Amino acid sequence: MRNFARVKPAIRVPDLLRVQKESFDNFLQADVKPDERLPQGLHKILIDTFPIESSTKEFSLEYVSYDIGRPRHSIREAVERGVTYSAPLNATMRLVTRDPETLVMKMAVDQGTFLGELPQMTQNGSFIINGAERVIVSQLHRSPGVFFEEKTQPRGRRVCTARVIPQKGSWLDLTLDSNDVIFANIDKKPKRIPITMLLRALGLSSESEILASFYPVQEKNLASVLKRQSKVSEIVHKSFAEDIVDTETGEYLVRCDEPVESVEKLEKLLEAGVETIRFLEPRNNQHSIDSIRRTLAKEEAALGAGVEKSEASATMWIYEALRGTDAPSLDHARSYLRSMFFDSKRYSLSEVGRYKLNERLNITTSMDKLTLTVPDLVAIVDNLIRLREGTNVTDDIDHLGNRRVKTVGELLGQEFSKGLARMARTIKDRMGQQDREKLRPQDLVNSRTLSSVINSFFGQSQLSQFMEQTNPLAELTHKRRTSALGEGGLTRERAGFDVRDVHHTHYGRVCPVETPEGPNIGLITTLSVYASINRFGFLETPYRRVINGKVTNEVSYLSADKEDRTTVAEADSLLDENDRLVGPLVRARRAGNFPMVTPEEVEYIDVSPMQLVGLSAALIPFLEHDDANRALMGSNMQRQAVPLLFTEDPLVGTGMEEIAARDSGALVTADRAGVITHVDSGKIVIKADGDEYDFDRDDVYRLRKFERSNQDTCVNQKPLVAVGDAVEKGDILADGMATKNGRLAIGVNALVAFTPWNGYNFEDAIVVSERVVKNDTFTSVHIVELETQFRETKLGPEELTFDLPNATEKRIAMRNLADNGIVRVGSRVRAGDILVGKVSPKGEQDLSPEERLIRAIFGKRASDVKDTSLKAPVGMSGIVVDVKVYSRRDDTERGRREIESRVDALREERMDSEKRLFANRDAMLREVLSGQKAATFIDGVTGEQLIPEGRKVTATFLKKIDFTDLDFNRQLVEDLVVDDRARRILRSAENKLKELNDKYQDIEDRLHRGDELKPGVTRLVKVYIAKRRKLRIGDKMAGRHGNKGVVSIIVPEEDMPYLPDGTPVDICLNPLGVPSRMNVGQIMETNLGMAAGELGVNTITPVFDSVSNEKIADLLEEAGLDRDGKTVLYDGRTGEPFDQRVTVGRMYMLKLAHQVEDKIHARSTGPYAMVTQQPLGGKAQNGGQRLGEMEVWALEAYGASHCLQEMLTIKSDDVDGRTEAYKAIVHGRNVETRGTPEAFNVLLSEMRSLALDVELDMTEERER
Repeated sequence: MRNFARVKPAIRVPDLLRVQKESFDNFLQADVKPDERLPQGLHKILIDTFPIESSTKEFSLEYVSYDIGRPRHSIREAVERGVTYSAPLNATMRLVTRDPETLVMKMAVDQGTFLGELPQMTQNGSFIINGAERVIVSQLHRSPGVFFEEKTQPRGRRVCTARVIPQKGSWLDLTLDSNDVIFANIDKKPKRIPITMLLRALGLSSESEILASFYPVQEKNLASVLKRQSKVSEIVHKSFAEDIVDTETGEYLVRCDEPVESVEKLEKLLEAGVETIRFLEPRNNQHSIDSIRRTLAKEEAALGAGVEKSEASATMWIYEALRGTDAPSLDHARSYLRSMFFDSKRYSLSEVGRYKLNERLNITTSMDKLTLTVPDLVAIVDNLIRLREGTNVTDDIDHLGNRRVKTVGELLGQEFSKGLARMARTIKDRMGQQDREKLRPQDLVNSRTLSSVINSFFGQSQLSQFMEQTNPLAELTHKRRTSALGEGGLTRERAGFDVRDVHHTHYGRVCPVETPEGPNIGLITTLSVYASINRFGFLETPYRRVINGKVTNEVSYLSADKEDRTTVAEADSLLDENDRLVGPLVRARRAGNFPMVTPEEVEYIDVSPMQLVGLSAALIPFLEHDDANRALMGSNMQRQAVPLLFTEDPLVGTGMEEIAARDSGALVTADRAGVITHVDSGKIVIKADGDEYDFDRDDVYRLRKFERSNQDTCVNQKPLVAVGDAVEKGDILADGMATKNGRLAIGVNALVAFTPWNGYNFEDAIVVSERVVKNDTFTSVHIVELETQFRETKLGPEELTFDLPNATEKRIAMRNLADNGIVRVGSRVRAGDILVGKVSPKGEQDLSPEERLIRAIFGKRASDVKDTSLKAPVGMSGIVVDVKVYSRRDDTERGRREIESRVDALREERMDSEKRLFANRDAMLREVLSGQKAATFIDGVTGEQLIPEGRKVTATFLKKIDFTDLDFNRQLVEDLVVDDRARRILRSAENKLKELNDKYQDIEDRLHRGDELKPGVTRLVKVYIAKRRKLRIGDKMAGRHGNKGVVSIIVPEEDMPYLPDGTPVDICLNPLGVPSRMNVGQIMETNLGMAAGELGVNTITPVFDSVSNEKIADLLEEAGLDRDGKTVLYDGRTGEPFDQRVTVGRMYMLKLAHQVEDKIHARSTGPYAMVTQQPLGGKAQNGGQRLGEMEVWALEAYGASHCLQEMLTIKSDDVDGRTEAYKAIVHGRNVETRGTPEAFNVLLSEMRSLALDVELDMTEERER
């Protein structure tokens, strides 16, 4: 392995599934003791929901703790049986009963309460829902907080707005309009409220308080001001900050905000005994505006003439504006308004919202204060005014400082909150209805309320998706995906260009390359390789700290907001031997700009050159030489690569192949260090290092063999270790699908020539050698699951049987059925073959008297049932690899016999396991105790002394002892160390035996109980058919650089162009596919691949740190090839060399999931649409090709009248005509009959529906 990386990454790539696993673990805190749980996730939601009190306060239901039970099924069982992998959620609830009059506590009852089944995450970050593996995609949405924006009206006037978005509760919009008046809108209601009125209603009751909140206030001694003329002239143009009242008469001397105007006014105040006065200073800004004063004037106009401006009048006015009706009382209006923003039950900014509010407004409100406060509102208004004045900036809503990620845990938490809120309502109702004396927590809680919400989230939410499982990369990137869609997010139609675009804050957080093509472009994105999510849900990326130009090893994770305030250098900046930045100026990034700065100005440096991109893009070698559009296609197509029968890891990799394979869960890795003691195709056993007398040292790893993935690809694991190998924790034990030696292997290193071949590779078509097909190079295995259910119908149960009606006619289709009516494993089946024999009861028909007589004599006939067998569908062929049968408890004689035989086999297996355990235990004890002096060897059952005290313990004594009955609570031998060791062996064996018994008892109980199936289903049969698909003409192939194409011809290998040494190439690609696509990376990969192949080494060339062209040329030279990567190529058919030298090399080629076998389709006759009687469309409906307007025009242009008539009548919707035509063809006659197309009848019917009575008169036609 040769690694050409110049920059060594500062930190390891983190676990790529951490996003999913950490979030779910933090939500559930399943491994934390109840009293040690942090107030987060499910624990916090339950704390916030409870206690729930009855309306009379007599009862109160309180939450104590919760615990998660054991899942009822293993992951494998859940997938096979089509059930959900979930665990019971139980909560301990306390019902407190109080005296109805004094409200003194009378009694408290604690009881465990079942809250519902909670789906559990697998170790690979997915969920099993109804047997299907699903992923909860993270949601990228606008963060709670405050956002400022500015719009210019058509006349050129500027309108500034501030929007406060809480996590729950009413949205508040503040608008500073073109007249410099500030209005508030609550929940986008049409009525606008002057902001001063809202502030007055919420606590700033007087005008002086409101003005003092926005204008600086200065206090001066009146006598000293009047002494100096300069001081008087300083304050003459200012206003008073408060009302001044004559203490004797109660008369207002001046009103708040009244201008000073003259010295006489000041002298009068001094005479009235006023010593100090407070002034309002103008806002310290040259563009200051008087919006608060204008808003106060607007408030006065809104209240109307003669209404005093007070907290009461403001509250009543706002209540009427919001509710459209007068308030019943002032207190009611007050509580309504305050609950909108100050009640934590109805309004919450959340921790994130409070953090963003404090940061944006530069205030220091406590993080525990999750509702709005009056100082918050004052700060928002102040910032809004400063925005108009030009001393504040607007917010960019696409900045990742303003968008946060909701991960699985938070999304689940939202659903729990909804479910518990519904549950709280039913609990309150039940408290009033139930028998009060016997009330228990279990009586109040209805678990179905919560379960239905959780199930609908996992089954129907836009963010709960059927997992992509084509290959391990598809699975891994699906779990790292973020979506801007979903509940509370955007919709495709509403999303503009800005929100879809790449933003400078995406660097190191969101991959700028990987996103779907089509309507979801930019809305669905992938996390970058090193990205992580902080506790507030904001994306962070790691940087190394730089101090005075020296790069340190200290790594800091920065959010987008923090990064905007710092200067960051690129990872490939030049460093000297002391890790100091070299050169007078260094390329850097600062808030979306790219300045050249001195090394001393740099604060951070990237940890790795590939920090920018996501996993799929990081797997494309020479990515920096590809156009972004093609890189996008390359990223997406790697996820569609089908796992091949014979895997090959890439000759030219990026170093991410091991990491992708490791984190995807496709590989089997060792949980503990130890030695391999057993290996076969189905399991690996490791004897773990540790206490030699521990019976739990055997770690058994069962391998997945030929299992079906969600996309019908084949999941198969192959051992990489041998018996006797020593392994460390984390070592790879077995390869999974699409991996080779622990590296991702989704394609093949094919020998590729960039040359045209007879026009067969025109327009991206691909010419492939027959050798590739012959050697199964691109052969893949696909497994299809077919299932049939046996139901209990009204007419009786459906039955599984070999004895089908009209069996003689079906004997070819039934050739693979076993006696029990199910296809044999290993059978080769084709379309139409019966896989499971099934008969359903038929409805009673009216019988003639003769038939009734015959039935009375001979009994019922086979025709009472109809054949509803499971057949292999059209286009299907393959080998049956597995059959699974699930049935409810079967009380028939046959069913009982079957269960008994399985139970007997299980007991035999259990006895074998026990024998092995006892033999192991006895051997260990004999080895330890032999030669020791006996202390108290007593039989625990009979109390008999087995070896006299003080006697030497010999092999003869030990042979007679049954260690199972030995009393090992007493000292066995005199040597205390040996005694402790012996007792440890006995105790460990006893624990292991209990574990074994529990396991087998559980399986036996399940056998007696029968399988859990959906309601009404008595039996479920699943048949798995494997198809081996070779490469065919029409299959789609691609490289890693977006260079995709379709196989156009498979050429005999002797006709393929060949190298000077006689080696024929595998694939011919069109050279015209490179220049206009600007994905030159494929040429560099081909050249490096050729050198690597000749030298017999794998190479690593990381993204944005690739090997140079010069280095590739040197490697080609080292391999004995021309430096330019070109060679003379000979035509396989003529043996003559081509005119020009050709680029030939090894390129990693993928076979994609778009296979011709799934798409090719033909129809002779088939189903027709009900109304139009025209053939259906599409392969699934066995439909035909539509002959549309333009096709009709084409036939008209050629004058093909007979073709056209056929197309529009008997091949389409002439019902009588097509029936007659079919008969004519069958009997070998000419097709003559013509009928009326059904479309014409539909037209007539539509005209009649418009009250136009139109009739078709065919008499003239007939006469003719």
